[in-house]
Amino acid sequence: MGNSGSAVKVCADHQGGINWLSLSPDGQRLLTGSEDGTARLWSTADSQCHGHFQGHESYITFCHLENEAAFTCSADHTIRKWDVVTGQCVAIYRGHTSIVNRILVAKDYLFSGSYDRTARCWSVDKEKQIQEFRGHRNCVLTLAHYSSKDVLEEEEEEEEEEERVSRDLLVTGSTDCTVKVWWVSSGRCYQTLLGHTGAVLCLILDAPNRELFSGSTDYTIRTWNIVTGEQLKVFKEHQGSIICLELVNRHLYSGSADRTVKCWLVDTGERIQTYKAHKHSVSTLKYHAGILFTGSGDACARAFNSRSGVLQKIFRGHKFIINCIQIHNELLYTASHDGTLRIWDIRGICKRNKRRLKKERCAQGRSSQKGSLSRLFNNKVGCMVQQENGEHETVELM
Repeated sequence: MGNSGSAVKVCADHQGGINWLSLSPDGQRLLTGSEDGTARLWSTADSQCHGHFQGHESYITFCHLENEAAFTCSADHTIRKWDVVTGQCVAIYRGHTSIVNRILVAKDYLFSGSYDRTARCWSVDKEKQIQEFRGHRNCVLTLAHYSSKDVLEEEEEEEEEEERVSRDLLVTGSTDCTVKVWWVSSGRCYQTLLGHTGAVLCLILDAPNRELFSGSTDYTIRTWNIVTGEQLKVFKEHQGSIICLELVNRHLYSGSADRTVKCWLVDTGERIQTYKAHKHSVSTLKYHAGILFTGSGDACARAFNSRSGVLQKIFRGHKFIINCIQIHNELLYTASHDGTLRIWDIRGICKRNKRRLKKERCAQGRSSQKGSLSRLFNNKVGCMVQQENGEHETVELM
């Protein structure tokens, strides 16, 4: 049983639950989006609130933070861009006719998915809608983006000239049980991936290996070839909806409503570990330095040894579900529906884990060295046997 940890700081400025938490690429700031209709900017240096973004007319569903700009989307059907220095709203993206669930920023594009059954692409700088992706029969819940040049060879590209120039593709997951892949330039649907029998809640893209992973309320995770649209594998052992996914070194971690996280070998489809102890759904997860951190509907965060599955620590203090977690400089940040952002010191557990990994590597090194000496010895003995017998036959001694 893991020992309990207490937060080093509790940030309780929001007047409603926190729905999302985003970390800037440079690690200097955090952004929280809340049920109170506002977003707040926090410094990772001093854990103080340095910005309060007000303007949305309803709750914020999701947020995304860049180094110089913040983005929020809301149940008021809009997306807003904010200057992180002045705190001023510098752009409002209007066009959706229902709740905006998710946003994604890639290069100069801003993508959004909504309950209005569409996804849209916007110019980040021009505050202008570039494209609308229409074809889902129900709301769009999750997004991913990639460029065809990352997955296709030149001779494989047989699309029209306009689409060769702009090779960006958008992936959308919907409550209509499908995943769709779209050409950003034309808005045309390139692939519809069929197989799920429940809403698609999460997507993870591995562009270098041409693979897409989708998690669903049908209790399965499916792997797809994003070039051909072929379904490659179905991971079936969960007993509840798949809520979140994390891909690390060809290991896929899946958090579920069945109160567990499972680890799968992507190449074989084998489930190699199950992480238990949660008393409610696993709502979020993050891998860091050999440790799997989870957030749950039971209001606790947990740290597991990713290899053995042993629970190493429980972080207690939140009152409601933990919706999102981030890790920076060996601090764990947890954002909850109780309206607080809590900060936890994980230096101790990270240090212990590094020592363990070092010992394991040393043990593997010694084992490998012994194996090499054994092979060398056996090869010499084998040669001597052949010489004594005077026969040219293979003598197996290993």
